[in-house]
Amino acid sequence: MSYFNKLIRTILLCITLLLFSLTITPHYAKADSIEFVLLSQYKANLDIGDELYLIAITTNGDMPVWKSSSQAIASVNTYGKITAKKAGTATITAKIKNGEASCKVTVNKTTLTLSDTRLSIEHGGTYQLTATTSNSSIVTWKSSKKSIAVIDENGKVTGMKPGETTITAIADGTPKTCTVTVKQPTIKLNQTSLRLYRGQTSRLSAVVSSTVKPTWKSSKSSVAKVDEEGTVTAIKHGTATISATVDGISRSCEIIVEPPAIDLSDNELHLTIGSNTQLTATVSSGNPVSWSTSNENVISVSNDGIITTWQKGRAYAYASEDGTKVRCVVYVTDNK
Repeated sequence: MSYFNKLIRTILLCITLLLFSLTITPHYAKADSIEFVLLSQYKANLDIGDELYLIAITTNGDMPVWKSSSQAIASVNTYGKITAKKAGTATITAKIKNGEASCKVTVNKTTLTLSDTRLSIEHGGTYQLTATTSNSSIVTWKSSKKSIAVIDENGKVTGMKPGETTITAIADGTPKTCTVTVKQPTIKLNQTSLRLYRGQTSRLSAVVSSTVKPTWKSSKSSVAKVDEEGTVTAIKHGTATISATVDGISRSCEIIVEPPAIDLSDNELHLTIGSNTQLTATVSSGNPVSWSTSNENVISVSNDGIITTWQKGRAYAYASEDGTKVRCVVYVTDNK
């Protein structure tokens, strides 16, 4: 037995002896004395988690046996220590052989208050929910749809994708809820149409209401391709659509890769066998042209556009770039 319990028992014994001294004369004691129990209180109002010591005074000096009518609501140990466990009413009884006394214990239901009952956030956005309880008990959190929004042990909500979920806070079995809506994002592109030549690049930028980066895609990567940062590169003449998508919401930009215009320094040449002539091409795209000939027996054309004549006749010198092809007709005659 601990020192505290010995002290309590000693105090109770002294009080019991005092009561006997007041009710019994030294010469005429009754054969049978009345046994009863006195409690320090007969009603108690507690919050869940509260503890209370009941003090019992017995006329026979014995330690009483303690009992609770519902240990699930309020438990009591050997020494009269009551612990409130859940909302409800329980009767705590201290009993000796021929007497007993009871205390009615009411355990209050925990009240729980949330800072918000409805909120709206973006995908990737966060919001701090707070909860207060009537007894400072621990609050646990959960989300009905974690794919929409999750919540950590401190009440911080994070949006995962558009949709709606219910966040529940629970304290001592008391729940409170908050409806969380993760909004559809808004997207704006800096351009809705763009004209380029083969090999040219341009950066598209997307302004998104959420913190989520868009996914970029080209409808025809053979015409124009786009990287993960929105940089478009023209591949060949034609039309393609570049789209930026976040959570199923898309915005697009039409890309037109234009065929270039080519101007030759000469459209017709008259040359003699064995001569060389420079043919130049001005291209609107700034890209170099590819040179070719219609008849290599008559003329040849170098990569730099130099025409060399070989025999009498007529042939075409071609300059080509991304689908555009222009020609210069070359007449070759004898040296005479």
